[in-house]
Amino acid sequence: MGNFLKEFKEFALKGNVMDMAIGVIIGGAFSSIVTSLTTSFINPLIAVVTGGVKYDEAGNPQIVGGAFEIAGVSFDYGAFISAIINFLIIALILFCLIKAINTASEQAKKLAKKKEEEAPAAPAEPSEEVKLLTEIRDALANK
Repeated sequence: MGNFLKEFKEFALKGNVMDMAIGVIIGGAFSSIVTSLTTSFINPLIAVVTGGVKYDEAGNPQIVGGAFEIAGVSFDYGAFISAIINFLIIALILFCLIKAINTASEQAKKLAKKKEEEAPAAPAEPSEEVKLLTEIRDALANK
């Protein structure tokens, strides 16, 4: 049981899991913004296009939404279209966000690799002639 808890701790504290948790939280918050956008702006456009606008006695437009009835059962296809649009907007934004993060990560890796390549190389080993001359010099110095 102790080994299991140790493995779980290692898994839970990895950077990817923490990043994913942050992404889920931000995604949830962003979802409410997108839902508001579709409810306030896109649904009325769908209602206008699908004929879901009725006018009251004063001539003011009342948005009904896209729906139809069969045998007394109402099918609200406007809400379904709205859910699809919500999904597509969120998926597009998350795709762009992940793409930007991946690009930044790749650039950071390239920069680190470039710095490694630019590091000073170890000095080249002296040639045989230089070694021989060094030995002669040392031998003469010892006399």
